[in-house]
Amino acid sequence: MTTVITTGTDPWQPYVGEPVLTPAMAKGHRSTPVGELERLRRYLEAVVADRACPVHTAVAFNAAYFGYELGSEGYGNGPFDLDAFPSLTLGDDVPALPVGALVRIETGSDPLYAEIVYREGRHPGVTEGADVPAWVSGAPAGVRGPQERPDAQRPVRQELLVPDLTAFGPALQLGEAKLRRFRTRQKWLNKDGHLVVNARYDSAQQAGLDDSAAFVHHLLTHQREALLSPLVPVSVAHLAGSSAHERLEEVLIGLWDTIAHALRTSDSLRSWGHYALTRIRIGAGLRHDGPLGGADVRALAGSLERSAAPVTRRRHGLTGSRTVYTAIGPWLRGVDGAEPLLSGVEYAASVCRANLAVADFVRGDTDNGLRAETDVRITLDDDFESGGIWRSHHPGSEEAGERDPLHPAGRGWHDTQQPAAPPWNVAVPPQRVQQEKPKVEPEPEPEPEPERYTDAQPADAPLADGERIGQPNYARINDSEVCWQLPLRLAHLMEDRLPLNRLVRGGLAHLGMDRLPVRLEISHPGGDLDASEEVQEVVLDLTEETGMLRNVQWPIDFFPGLCLYLQWPRGGTVFRLHTVELEDPVDIDGQLVAHRYDTAVLIREGAPGSGRDGDSSRSLDTRHLVLRAVRRLGRLTLDGHALLDRSALPRGVYDTTPAPHQVTALEQAVDDLLADRNLYPAVGSRGTDGEPHHPAREGEPLIALIGYAPNPVVVPRAAAGWGAAASPQVSYVEHFVHGFLRKLPSGSEPTDAQRAAYREHCRHVGKADGWELPSGYTFVTAHFRRR
Repeated sequence: MTTVITTGTDPWQPYVGEPVLTPAMAKGHRSTPVGELERLRRYLEAVVADRACPVHTAVAFNAAYFGYELGSEGYGNGPFDLDAFPSLTLGDDVPALPVGALVRIETGSDPLYAEIVYREGRHPGVTEGADVPAWVSGAPAGVRGPQERPDAQRPVRQELLVPDLTAFGPALQLGEAKLRRFRTRQKWLNKDGHLVVNARYDSAQQAGLDDSAAFVHHLLTHQREALLSPLVPVSVAHLAGSSAHERLEEVLIGLWDTIAHALRTSDSLRSWGHYALTRIRIGAGLRHDGPLGGADVRALAGSLERSAAPVTRRRHGLTGSRTVYTAIGPWLRGVDGAEPLLSGVEYAASVCRANLAVADFVRGDTDNGLRAETDVRITLDDDFESGGIWRSHHPGSEEAGERDPLHPAGRGWHDTQQPAAPPWNVAVPPQRVQQEKPKVEPEPEPEPEPERYTDAQPADAPLADGERIGQPNYARINDSEVCWQLPLRLAHLMEDRLPLNRLVRGGLAHLGMDRLPVRLEISHPGGDLDASEEVQEVVLDLTEETGMLRNVQWPIDFFPGLCLYLQWPRGGTVFRLHTVELEDPVDIDGQLVAHRYDTAVLIREGAPGSGRDGDSSRSLDTRHLVLRAVRRLGRLTLDGHALLDRSALPRGVYDTTPAPHQVTALEQAVDDLLADRNLYPAVGSRGTDGEPHHPAREGEPLIALIGYAPNPVVVPRAAAGWGAAASPQVSYVEHFVHGFLRKLPSGSEPTDAQRAAYREHCRHVGKADGWELPSGYTFVTAHFRRR
């Protein structure tokens, strides 16, 4: 997995900070700077942890695009035309909808507004029991029997949709009593709170679209107005710079790719297909000793093997061939006491956990799906029908084992067709086809991270890495004021925020408000400070554990690692911040530093390619890529050095195994850096657990390390040509920020200029006379920010 800079822990808040979707993301994750991708990943991780349902990539898109608010509000403050939602009724023949569709469930009185968070096939050929007929697995849409011909023009397939009825916040939720009556009557929802509909497709090709293509098609046809809306945090039209269909489609594909990558590469999440769950939730389910707990999912994996294994041998030692298809959803429903875990959105979570458990079994206890002890091969055959259908075959050793056992093969449908099957079988292959456009190319499984020093280090060399760096140092606390110091982090610069301390939050609790405007006064002696930056109106956010100042406009020459000294007069709403000049500036690898700094933060977050505009490593030469890898991946020691196992360097620079010519260039760059004393050689050792140690431990094999030390070089002010109040000349890249809506504190109103700017903003998406600002919001105009 690609290593990223840690940029803080506060997830994005819609309509408060800059949009979490950026123009770079519209080109896919490979074009997205590391800082932007990490900010998106942190928000999506928080969304997955917040929601009761597994979060599909389409649902994650909705969250980032429409502004899902963590807590109880959800999309409740979003710019939705509720009457434009597709209308659904239990058992109806309705146009097919993908996961992520926003719908209105008709009830005859108050409609139910929901987001479709899970979808599976509910074929009428699957009756009671987990063992399903072979032809059902991988069957195309529209067939009801093993030899039936579907309607090639408008196929219909029975599907189960799981709606999240809490997605739009409490204002649009019905009471529990009324929902129970709906489930009992099973007219609008079935007894589990789900929808079973006859999904009608416009063509066999549409029925075969994969999840990404189906969702993009849905957005471009049924939710096109939302793609052009100026009421979302940032519209697709603005990211695309056009409202043309082809351009909107291209941007949607890029955003899908970026969001899917952010979910897939999260350390705290696991995914089954496009559905993401937190590892904590998955682990808790496996540790649970009740229904659908660890014992039951282990029994599920064992049953897949036993279902095809022969009970007795035939004469002459021969065994019979047997193939069994097991559907996960019906299997789960057969577990005693499982009903509460199979209703509402919990059904989706249970299905994903069960499939992950089986997948882990196949990966860990089989050879490409083959269990040698019983000669049974277990493979995934259909990832859509009935919560997923697994194929168990004996004797498995007689089948080719080259294919991926976790790739849905649709062999059940294929194997039941006769050689003289009509030609429509060729046009609609057994597994769902993927339309050539739009599509998102699948990415290979991420390779293991480069070996590095982690927080779990021996006591002889403690770390100052990760969240350990940049922690506040409290200088003075008394009855009249709280003073403390803290190093500025890259996340603070990128997200215009400043964390406070718990005493500030507690001292302002008497105000009874979670958010209020306050004043921030900045003093930066000897630095570049505009008058508008000296005194700023910022937002105090007391919803955070320690409190946070938001909307801070950081001066141009503030950098990651700069030491900040802060003061809060108790009971007041003024915060004061100042920096301290060095007696003489220093040069650190070409960066002129004139104020006190924190070495650990500067090493990590000031590495080449890092800056306020995110990751620009693609433009670095090999020497700078080596320096970057050592500073970002190496172990931080107490004396202000970074040490990296030299054997891990190639993977740290290139993220994958490099080509021979890259290795040659890398070794030459290392030799040059060592010769120029930009790096230095060191010796460590490797323990029996594979962890590197420094200094080397007795009895452990020695390993080569390369180290980085800042080595600041004093630059007298006179020699540098600075006057008494001059500042070092530091160059930054400008970062474009689209205009966006921002919530106002209670009682505040936007200016006439902001109203006019918003109307002009709306004209760019086709509204000739613009829109008026929604109540409670102001508009931040498009601008460039130097980072």
